[in-house]
Amino acid sequence: MNSVLLTIDLTKAVADEAIERKDCVVVAYHPIIFRGFKSLTLSDCQQQSILRLALEGISVYSPHTAVDAAPGGLADWLADIVTGHLPSPEPVTHTAQREKASPETIEEEEGEVNSEANASTEQPAEAKKKPQRPRMSLQRTYSKPTYPSHRPVDTSKTDLDPSSVDHTRSVISPVTGVEGFEGAGFGRLVTFNEPQPLTHLVERIAHGVGSPKGFPLAIPQGKQVEDIQIRNVGVSAGSGHSVLKGVEADLLFTGELSHHEALAATEKGQCVITLFHSNSERGFLSSVLKEKLTEVLKEEWERVRNEVAEAQELTPEWEDAVKDEDVLVECSERDRDPFGVVILQSSKQEGKRLS
Repeated sequence: MNSVLLTIDLTKAVADEAIERKDCVVVAYHPIIFRGFKSLTLSDCQQQSILRLALEGISVYSPHTAVDAAPGGLADWLADIVTGHLPSPEPVTHTAQREKASPETIEEEEGEVNSEANASTEQPAEAKKKPQRPRMSLQRTYSKPTYPSHRPVDTSKTDLDPSSVDHTRSVISPVTGVEGFEGAGFGRLVTFNEPQPLTHLVERIAHGVGSPKGFPLAIPQGKQVEDIQIRNVGVSAGSGHSVLKGVEADLLFTGELSHHEALAATEKGQCVITLFHSNSERGFLSSVLKEKLTEVLKEEWERVRNEVAEAQELTPEWEDAVKDEDVLVECSERDRDPFGVVILQSSKQEGKRLS
């Protein structure tokens, strides 16, 4: 079968998936080999995946920085999301407040405290040394870790209209001298014609990257989320510091920043949104790369089949291969970021309007 499996990370689970599917190629955005090997061994989990795939005749290709820098690539996909538009008026965003205790709960807790206090004053000194029965703490239930949806953003089923808000964008770190790829480079700086409420950008990002249950947002101390207006956004997938450092933007939108990098940004008056590293990349596979790669491979495979068919002699393997007209590109169902989000489920949350 002429099939390709798209993934961000080549993990053992993804290698299993590719072998089970009998894929020909795994396109893993992140290279599994970052530095040269002097040996390959099954005792290393990553090398084990490489060896298993090689044994099955499955190739691995990692485009990483080429996809980052290409016009219409990963950086532009993220820029399309922040410049997307939701129905007017855009949805109202809420932030959770601590639930207020009911009067009954307060009286009950005070009663327990008073009864324990009275008991302690009436008991003799030796009785006080006896171990006390531990108080039962409130049990809280958390969800299983949740992850953004793998499914592509279907514009017919979502309210997000990508790249529809008036803006200009430029490349932060250009790549020059590559013929046919003018405008390539790392990161994008988006400047809106009119300032945008930060709460609206939060909604757009949530819609665009698969509706995660939550993601980190950093704002300068002394400011309120609902009051912040964003004129420009620095965008970079993955670990964005090397691209975004020194960028003058109201908002930095990336996969991850370190504690000190985020703190330095907020001290300068900037806001930061991070998604966890690969959550800023994974949606691109299903929303953009799958369709583009399928189109290119179909044309290329048709050309190869025609060339091979003209050959006088074909091996049985080639004869079988050229009979297969289909090309299949799919996204991994097992690829995910190491981090999920757990949600407290036992207590009710009241929403405070942000806009």
